[in-house]
Amino acid sequence: MDRLRAWFAHGQVRWCLFLGRHRAALVRVERALALHPGDLHALATKAHLLAELGDKPAARAVMAQLVQLQPRDAAAWFNHGFLCEEAGQPEEAERAFLQALELNPMLDRAWYGLALSLIAQRRLDDALVALRKNTALQPMSPYGWYQLARVHVERQEPEQAEKIIHHLRRFEPRLAAQLQHETGLGGVATEGGVARA
Repeated sequence: MDRLRAWFAHGQVRWCLFLGRHRAALVRVERALALHPGDLHALATKAHLLAELGDKPAARAVMAQLVQLQPRDAAAWFNHGFLCEEAGQPEEAERAFLQALELNPMLDRAWYGLALSLIAQRRLDDALVALRKNTALQPMSPYGWYQLARVHVERQEPEQAEKIIHHLRRFEPRLAAQLQHETGLGGVATEGGVARA
C-alpha cells in the first residue's frame, strides 16, 4: 500500500511540475519522502524544487544528503557542486565537481563547473586545463569558449582570446560581439597569426 501511495505521490509531483506549481510539488515530494525517506528520486526532486523556490541552503543540505546516499552518482555530485558554486563556496564546489569527474570523466558540464570554481579561486592555469577539456567535449557550446577567452585575457594572452572570438563568430556571433566588447579585443584571427580588424 505504501508503494502505491508513493507512486501516486510521484505522479502528483509530475503534474504539479507540468502545471508550474512548484510549491504544491514540494508538498507532494515531502509526502513521498514521509512514506519512503530514502527515495533517491524524491530527494533529488526536493533539492531541485528548493533551489527553484530560492531556498538554496536547504537545497544544498538535501543534495549533500543525496550524495551521501548515492556516492556513485556523477550527476548528483555535479548538482551538489553547482549549488555550492552558487553559494559562493568554490572549494566545496571544486571537490564536488572533481568527484563527479572521477565517476564520469566525459561529463562536460562538470568540467565547466570545475573551471568556474577554479576561476573563483584565481587558479587560472588549472581553470585553463578544465576549460580545454570542456570545449573538447562540447565544441559547440559557447559558454566554455567564452570563459576560456576570459581566462586568456586574465593571463595576459590577448592573441589566444582573439582566436576564440574569431572562432565564436562562426556559430555564436552575439556572444563573440559581447566578448569583443568586454575585452576590447577586436582582432580577426588569420592563418599566420592575429591581425587587427
